[in-house]
Amino acid sequence: MTVKSSIRIIGTFLAAGLMIGLAFAAFGCGNQNTSAGGAGGSKGGAIQVKGSDTMVNLAQMWAEDYMKENPQVNIAVTGGGSGTGITAIINGTTDVADSSREMKQKEKDDAAAKGVEVVENKVALDGIAVVVNSSNGVGELSVDQLADIFSGKITDWQEVGGSPGQIVILSRESNSGTHVFFKEHILNKGKSDGKVEYASSALLLPSSQAIVDEVKQNPKGIGYVGLGYVDDSIKAVKVKKDATSTAVTPTVATVQDGSYPVSRPLYMYSKQGASQTVQDYLAWIKGPEGQKVVEQLEFVPLTK
Repeated sequence: MTVKSSIRIIGTFLAAGLMIGLAFAAFGCGNQNTSAGGAGGSKGGAIQVKGSDTMVNLAQMWAEDYMKENPQVNIAVTGGGSGTGITAIINGTTDVADSSREMKQKEKDDAAAKGVEVVENKVALDGIAVVVNSSNGVGELSVDQLADIFSGKITDWQEVGGSPGQIVILSRESNSGTHVFFKEHILNKGKSDGKVEYASSALLLPSSQAIVDEVKQNPKGIGYVGLGYVDDSIKAVKVKKDATSTAVTPTVATVQDGSYPVSRPLYMYSKQGASQTVQDYLAWIKGPEGQKVVEQLEFVPLTK
């Protein structure tokens, strides 16, 4: 066989291999864009979700259930706090920002300055439970007492009917939407421009689960977490609006009927003009199947 003949044969094999490779690539692309069916009927694609630690377990279960019905959609969920998620969507590093608070005006201004139009999607409700160690004898507190405890005016449990001992304040970090909400609605009685701050002695913890874990082992601790984090290993105290009101236990029913004083909506922020994959996912979350997941994790669905 001549050298030229060998080159022609090698060239033929390379061309054939290239054609096969292109065929497989075209087939793969065709599959990626085929409708996955399921509840959302989404096209294939990836969704990045980032933000609220209060919502992270809820967001993860939403993602898992949705991907079972729409296997061509890949959803990645990470926490880090509401502020982290909102910053990420403004900067273009996430598709959806989970937030346990509304966007601040400064965040809206930052988004506008970058030409980003953010869409607010209310996806669930949440009650903020005030939690203590299961051995703590205090069963109820008023909003005023909570404000005085977390701002450092009340420092001993016997001042609110408990056994003598220093109160250990547990708070989320300042980047947390739960931190912001509790500060505004409890410490500052609903004033967004209020000046009351958390006590300097407060231990700032990185997640709601970290607060639960600390309360479990610290008889003097008091903290606040989303309703979905409450279990039998800790005690959620009843809360009353004022000294003469009836104390109310944080439950799904009391958040829905508005009788529990410490509750809020939960949001998922997306961008105007988001992909159809993202829009389908958000529509599914706000629909019957997504709201069933809300109930399963003991958050509060949008409607009764």
